[in-house]
Amino acid sequence: MVQAADWVGHANETLARGGYRASTPRAAVVSALADLGCSVTAKEISDRIEAGGQEVGLASVYRTLELLERLRLARRVDAGEGTARYEPVDPAGAHHHHLVCDRCGEVAAFEDIELERAIARLADRVAYSVDAHDVTLRGECPACLGRD
Repeated sequence: MVQAADWVGHANETLARGGYRASTPRAAVVSALADLGCSVTAKEISDRIEAGGQEVGLASVYRTLELLERLRLARRVDAGEGTARYEPVDPAGAHHHHLVCDRCGEVAAFEDIELERAIARLADRVAYSVDAHDVTLRGECPACLGRD
């Protein structure tokens, strides 16, 4: 997983190269996303910023997330719950996938080298250049399984 400080530096450099001026709200969103990491909502980012003593409107958070996504600095994660979630994109290309509990909504990250190999084999078999992929597995987390 990408280190928060490394991603913030990469994001700021990419924004500057793209001609986007540095702003306090944008910097706050970038920093909060880096700190929170995997699969967070705009509201969670806003709450983190507010807990740090700053005020950034939710609309500004969404605009910044959309910009980061457009620049491929962040990606939207579909956890299937009707709420957009975001996470930083590792500039080195490392990534992970997600497990989503249909009962409580918990989202957990996982990595699996065999899954990556299977995706590469599939791409070869269908002669398709796969540039990116997202895998989300749905079911029940261990805590919810134990409730029955």
